[in-house]
Amino acid sequence: MSLLIGYLLGSISFSFLAGKLLKGIDIRQHGSGNAGATNTLRVLGKGPGIAVLLLDVLKGIAAVWIGNALSGGDTLIMVLSGVSVIIGHNWPVFFGFKGGKGIATTIGVMATLAFLPSLFAGLIAIAAIVFTRYVSLGSLLFTALLPLFIWGMDRSVEVLVLSLLLFVFAWVKHRTNIVKLLQGKENKLGSKKPS
Repeated sequence: MSLLIGYLLGSISFSFLAGKLLKGIDIRQHGSGNAGATNTLRVLGKGPGIAVLLLDVLKGIAAVWIGNALSGGDTLIMVLSGVSVIIGHNWPVFFGFKGGKGIATTIGVMATLAFLPSLFAGLIAIAAIVFTRYVSLGSLLFTALLPLFIWGMDRSVEVLVLSLLLFVFAWVKHRTNIVKLLQGKENKLGSKKPS
């Protein structure tokens, strides 16, 4: 039950809803075409971008909490609930299975399951974004470093496996960003991309 709830919760696309409510647009047809916080920031502005970021993080936190509550604290169920909410965000049933890249929701899930490893990976990712202005680079660094910190800080095997799975999710979803980064064509934070 918690897995289904997690998936349906993840399928609520706050980026899509913000685009429809604020400008009457499908945000997936503007900017980068991604239904996530960075594209919301680029297309709709700072306020909506920050709101979508926070709501997407909260989805991840809520899914793990629901898994915890319904399973009596079973780590495996909490991990699977985290996977479910991210799958829902990336491939939402309510929006034709075309969602975001799942980084904000991943932050919520992993910060709930492994706070300190997520904090350390997050600080390095934020520093990378500040210095390069490439959000995609920070996102990729975050998911790459998480398994290393989780392994180094001796967290549960289930959480380590989850972090490896989310690393694969993130790098697959960011494959076009990786190509653009290598070519020097990736959009920087604060740059406007024509609709």
